[in-house]
Amino acid sequence: MKRNVAIALALTCAVVVTGCQRFSGSRNYAAPLPATPTTPVGQGDLQPLDPLAPAPGTVDTGVPGTDVAAAPVVAPAGALEIGRSDMAGGWKIASAGDNCMAFMALTTWSGGYRANTRGCSSPALSGISAWDLNDKQVVLKDGSGSIVAQLYATSAEQFNGQTSTGVPISLYR
Repeated sequence: MKRNVAIALALTCAVVVTGCQRFSGSRNYAAPLPATPTTPVGQGDLQPLDPLAPAPGTVDTGVPGTDVAAAPVVAPAGALEIGRSDMAGGWKIASAGDNCMAFMALTTWSGGYRANTRGCSSPALSGISAWDLNDKQVVLKDGSGSIVAQLYATSAEQFNGQTSTGVPISLYR
């Protein structure tokens, strides 16, 4: 009886080993996945957190609960009315010599709707993660919710405005 069990066990192991590609002698392994490009990680010392400091993207007005970024902004003359579906899809971005692509989705995300960019050399533009509408204004935000740029529609295919640092920016198809 023990001999039959030992033979059965040996045969089972032999079948498993011969069926395993690694031990079959064949070099037909699945090809490894290509590396995914990522943005470089910055280096440097971080400042200590100040629990009383205003949140990123806000300006401390001295009045608790006042957020300048959320304050109503007066649209320039000629700014067009826009809807969420007008923003969906691919766009080209031009700002300070940087020419890259932006993709706007209608998937809700903290701070608005999902967005991402490709080919941007500016850290601010490459960090765009969300977009939102504020009346006639399109607001581009980074992953922490800070405002990257504010734009207005000058036509159905063109938005112009400025980044949070005051640099002109255009979004167009």
